[in-house]
Amino acid sequence: MNMKNSLPTELEAMEAAADAHDTAHYVLKLYITGTTPSSMKAIVNIRKICEEHLLGRYDLEIVDISQQPMLAEGEQIIAAPTLIKKLPLPLRRFIGDLSQTERILLGLDLRKVDNKDSSS
Repeated sequence: MNMKNSLPTELEAMEAAADAHDTAHYVLKLYITGTTPSSMKAIVNIRKICEEHLLGRYDLEIVDISQQPMLAEGEQIIAAPTLIKKLPLPLRRFIGDLSQTERILLGLDLRKVDNKDSSS
């Protein structure tokens, strides 16, 4: 038996990885400070992103660091709002009200980089 023919091709491996990514479960934590406009906007924005792109395959925890400062210290949060993508790896952090949807989608690996439009 030829071992080379029994191994998945590079294309098959890439397709399998893409399929696994499309079903990956996301674990997200959003750190906010009270009911500031920026915090409220971040909550609305991340919920919209999750519902549109991760429906049924995400856990979103919202942590108010004014109520639970020790949690912020443990995660080394230096600004709020901050979103942390814990899973799937790699871990990523996003600071701000999450209004730059395309940048968030790229950072969450929900969009591919479009090399044709590298000017933005």
